[in-house]
Amino acid sequence: MLFDDMEFGPYDKAERRARKAYELYEDGKMAQALVELELAIEINPANSAWHFNKGLTLDAISRFQEAIAEYEAALELSPDDLEILNSLAVDYTRTGQYDRAIGTFEYVQSLDSRFEPCYCNRIITYTEMGLHDLAEQMFYLAQQIDPDCALCYYNIGNSLFARGQYKKAIRCWLKTAELEASHPQINYRIAQAYWSDGDPFRAREHFLAELRLSPGDVDVIMDFALFLLEQGDIDSAREKFHRILELDPEYAPALFYLGEVAFDQGDLAQAEGLFKEAIEHDPDLPGPHYRLAQCALTTDRLKEARACLLAELELEIEDAGTLVSMGSMFLTLGDTDHATHCLLRATSLDVTNADAYYYLAVTAANKGNLEDAIQFFTHAVNLKGDHVPTLRDSAYTYLANGDPDKAAERVGKARTLSPADCELRMLDYSTRAIRALRYVGSILRRLDPRRIFMRHRHP
Repeated sequence: MLFDDMEFGPYDKAERRARKAYELYEDGKMAQALVELELAIEINPANSAWHFNKGLTLDAISRFQEAIAEYEAALELSPDDLEILNSLAVDYTRTGQYDRAIGTFEYVQSLDSRFEPCYCNRIITYTEMGLHDLAEQMFYLAQQIDPDCALCYYNIGNSLFARGQYKKAIRCWLKTAELEASHPQINYRIAQAYWSDGDPFRAREHFLAELRLSPGDVDVIMDFALFLLEQGDIDSAREKFHRILELDPEYAPALFYLGEVAFDQGDLAQAEGLFKEAIEHDPDLPGPHYRLAQCALTTDRLKEARACLLAELELEIEDAGTLVSMGSMFLTLGDTDHATHCLLRATSLDVTNADAYYYLAVTAANKGNLEDAIQFFTHAVNLKGDHVPTLRDSAYTYLANGDPDKAAERVGKARTLSPADCELRMLDYSTRAIRALRYVGSILRRLDPRRIFMRHRHP
């Protein structure tokens, strides 16, 4: 009887499916591997290895919460399996469950203090938590067990990069590449570090090296395109964005940045079309609504501009500069409440943003809240003392609040920065006149009114 004609029991069929899943996994066919594993587990749910392999397969397609469930199921069958525990802790980190990750890694360490991955992978957890000193401790503990672990150098490189220590990060990632030339995206990370460290020549080299290995990696192409934009190579950047759309026609960020190029070149019609197309594919992408608001303001479509700004505001923008710009646009539209919301949000993200305080001061002054306006102007001047509009508008506010001496101080400084400014010259004259009148008035108030009367009666 041929092997294929033999009858198999249910557990034999489950084994065959599990082996088939392994082959598919090795070939990169994750969805098919997942189907085979599910069928195997349906027949025999008591095999911890199959739950573990299903977790690995789910990890490969970024379904981390489902993978956690499989690892936990595997641990019910094999409670102290180090590999399963380690993979579970890694996914706890990926899903932001840092305390559970640390607890699991520490449990692995208690079972086997020589199990190097529990230190190596804990570097990532502590990096995500911002505990970089502890990340370094894990690196040195891992080194004592395996001094040539490429992943350890990669992980500690991420910690160094997060701290802005780009040269050290580069050294670690170059070591990773030396130990494991095929490490995923290693040239890409080195390129990012050189870019951040102000070495565009080497950054370009490593971007190109990564793309030679992975020509279809959209993330790398996207970052390289942004690098090219920053370098002023607009045509090459545009070509990369189009290359991304060839690979993924619905990739909204590429459409958005093509819109940015058109916007910067003054082609507002094309820019608007691209921004709207980006929103169609990803309504939650930050940026397109904001740019559409700018386009609408340019052509006095005020209602449309406000609607676009409100849509952008719903996305919880995390960039202080964008929020300040949105605040100024809301002011242009006369919407002081939303302007204040944007500007206060900007100061919470960046307490050193002088422009945010300036616009908050202008908003408060326009509402007649002069004391609040003066406080905001003071913050703005302390942060950026050479900003002429801040000095000028704070002088107006001090005058309105009855303090011409402080107004004169601000005007004087503004005029040293911009001596030919006609408005400042007129403001200076007005301030001097008010101070002079106040001085005369103070003298008159100090004199005895009867003496003034007598002098006029008897010259």
